[in-house]
Amino acid sequence: MNDAIRIRGAREHNLRGVDVDVLHGSLTVITGVSGSGKSSLAFDTLYQEGQRRFMESLSPYARQFLGQMEKPKVDHVEGLSPTLCIDQKTVNRNPRSTVGTVTEIFDHLRLLWARLGTPHCPLCDRAIARRSPGDIADALLAAHEGQRAVLLAPVVRDRKGEYRKELDQWRREGWLRVRIDGQLRSLDEEIVLERYEKHTLELVVDRLVLVRDDRARVLEAIERAVGLAEGVCAALVGEVWALHAVERACPEHGVSIPELEPRLFSFHNPFGACPTCDGLGSQQKIDPDLIVPDTERTLRD
Repeated sequence: MNDAIRIRGAREHNLRGVDVDVLHGSLTVITGVSGSGKSSLAFDTLYQEGQRRFMESLSPYARQFLGQMEKPKVDHVEGLSPTLCIDQKTVNRNPRSTVGTVTEIFDHLRLLWARLGTPHCPLCDRAIARRSPGDIADALLAAHEGQRAVLLAPVVRDRKGEYRKELDQWRREGWLRVRIDGQLRSLDEEIVLERYEKHTLELVVDRLVLVRDDRARVLEAIERAVGLAEGVCAALVGEVWALHAVERACPEHGVSIPELEPRLFSFHNPFGACPTCDGLGSQQKIDPDLIVPDTERTLRD
């Protein structure tokens, strides 16, 4: 494998047969007076040749939508991989802005992870396996024996819309209650949702006390919820809400993973952002030791 990108005979714009080696795995800075050919070497020669080679690697069908790229004026370039270019601009002060988001390669990575990724349990690192409604029922009974629970079908999860047709349809089908954005509502009342805000709608399938003698009722409610919500159900026990999936759940710890989709891997989206730092990667906190460096002294001292 080449240890450097070798450019020979670069003649773009005001370059005059420039030969240069750019080492792999290192940060290379091109300096010079205005008009000396820095951009001509970096953008119009190196980047354009890498981009052109990437385009040529695509199928003829894909290339017809992207157009043709001219070969830069250079004798030859060796050791060059497909390249990314971040153009000069003012500093972006958004902490969520990274090389991946600026170049939009992050969008392709999210799609790749969502389609080909294998979810693992965050507690034991075991690959997530299928879990039956009976397994979910047994887990709920073991964890919350004797407690009152509301079994829910999360039919809409964190999506924008008014959902007037859906609410009307559920009302006609005989459903009585729905949990909207954490609030239990009766379907008999007038429900108006903001069109451009994200909402979570969960149909109340059953309200019951979790006891082993009533396992058949618990199982029936879970199966019904799973059928309505495409393989997932939710349980509200007191103030504790938990999502359970039949397709993606750890057999040992019972941790459920929702269906993999691109927004789950985005720190821009509340659905995928870290709940602790809101996707920023850091937190601002007060350090008591900096406020009170000497704990032996009184506030007056």
